Amino acid sequence: MTGSVVRLPPHVRPPLDVYINGVPQQEGTDYDLRDDALHFTRSLKHEGKLGAWRWFLGAWGIGTYREHHAVDVRYTLDGRPMVAEGLVPEDEPTAG
Repeated sequence: MTGSVVRLPPHVRPPLDVYINGVPQQEGTDYDLRDDALHFTRSLKHEGKLGAWRWFLGAWGIGTYREHHAVDVRYTLDGRPMVAEGLVPEDEPTAG
């Protein structure tokens, strides 16, 4: 099973509060912070732009749903609370 990596914007520094779909995540259990990126122990999915067919179906009220994980990080910058929203997960590179 492969995990996921979420690269942090350059200005985001610890301490961090990490959320997936609004649910708090625990460092050391759900993810590790390494090399300016969050390394998750599970695979996260990010739905890209809707294709023409899925957009057409949605316009007619026909829902097409795919798994989507919204990753948000709360941090402090110059003493002000900030949030980096909608960070995109990538598949963890496999060794070898």
